[in-house]
Amino acid sequence: MKQYRIALIWCTPLLLFTQFIYAQHNGSSKYLSLEEMWKVAEMYNRELKLSNLNLQQSKIEVLEAKDRLLPELSLGGDVKLNSKFLIYGKGLFSSPEDVPVKGYGYALGYNLDFNLFNGGKDKTKIVMKKEEDIRKQYEVDLQKHNVKYNLAVVYFDLYKFLHFYDFLDSEIGAEKKQLTLIESLHKNGTVLKSDVLRTSIKLSELELSLSDVEKKIEIAKQRLNILMGRENDTELAIQHEDIIELNSIAEGNYNDYVDIAFNKSPEYKMVNSDIKWSELNIKQIRASLLPKITLYSNYNYTYPQISFYPYSNDLWGFGQTGIKIQFSIDNLYKSKHAIARAQIFNNQEKEKANIKKDEISLQVKEAYLQQQQALESLETAEQNIIKTTETVRVIRSSYLNQESLLTDLLEAENALLEAKFNLTTAQTNVKVSHIRLLAIVGIL
Repeated sequence: MKQYRIALIWCTPLLLFTQFIYAQHNGSSKYLSLEEMWKVAEMYNRELKLSNLNLQQSKIEVLEAKDRLLPELSLGGDVKLNSKFLIYGKGLFSSPEDVPVKGYGYALGYNLDFNLFNGGKDKTKIVMKKEEDIRKQYEVDLQKHNVKYNLAVVYFDLYKFLHFYDFLDSEIGAEKKQLTLIESLHKNGTVLKSDVLRTSIKLSELELSLSDVEKKIEIAKQRLNILMGRENDTELAIQHEDIIELNSIAEGNYNDYVDIAFNKSPEYKMVNSDIKWSELNIKQIRASLLPKITLYSNYNYTYPQISFYPYSNDLWGFGQTGIKIQFSIDNLYKSKHAIARAQIFNNQEKEKANIKKDEISLQVKEAYLQQQQALESLETAEQNIIKTTETVRVIRSSYLNQESLLTDLLEAENALLEAKFNLTTAQTNVKVSHIRLLAIVGIL
């Protein structure tokens, strides 16, 4: 049963938005769905671009570390002016012997050094760079989840505000008709002048609220464009008339989501990657205790030959090939504290992993309960719509029959409008809370 629930959770990202807003709605290409916005953001979001550049840099650093395994080969040459070649055979203060050499000289040759063994430091460095590259990939994944979640929050804000606009616009239209009716009743002496004034005030408040919602819609559109990496004033529209489908949210318990988080969460993978890197760092420091073995080779042509006796003014070629062994005695005592520090760092990373594990468990619990609360709020909002709609119908009928006050009708209408707001808000909260849960566990 547990495997079945986990399978449902895994299928959720594929089913989550199949009933959302599609660009082909009514044959129009100007509408963007949330999934389409995600695809645009993956290509053009500036934060994701920066993360991808950091990832590219880490991959190049791996190649640089591999380059250090190649032998060091250099060519060199020089041209020089020679002074007199004086030999003091009987001491510094004796008359020197002037050995005839050319007044100029030159040299040309190569030098080769190839590391045969250095405790595995170069190979360990490559593995460390690879681990850093893996961590950068986790950072990209985490950034991608964050961008998707932020896009979803703003998207559903826009969805909500567009519905608010429709509600208010419809309410204003109905209120204008009601005002006309009340003014007619007032002329006939059926209602008081105060009823006309109260209705006019309500109409003004609705128009002010509509203006406020219009501004929020523009801000939400600009935020969506920024998150998608587009120009701020790029035209943007969503098909908000479609009803949000909520049946795609799979059932799963808290433990199922926690199990997935510990396997897929980029944040948890990052701290585990830090542990691996710290262990490699210990290995790298310990490698300094081992000897370094190098194969070397050099050959040079020099003119004139003044390095060995007998000296000569002829061109001279000489080279050496051999194996050099170096062992740093001072590292036997210098590395002691470095290893201890690296070991402490490793222990710190392990504790950070335990802390992160607790944090993720808490985040999953919080997001899971928020989703449950959102579902409960949705059920309550749906029931309130039914009740407030019936209340308005009854009070409007009784008001027209002069059996109730206008204030009762206005309060009932306000309650119905608020119930519509609450229902739309509850629907979007269910989606946003579920998306947040998927982002935390790492399967968004």
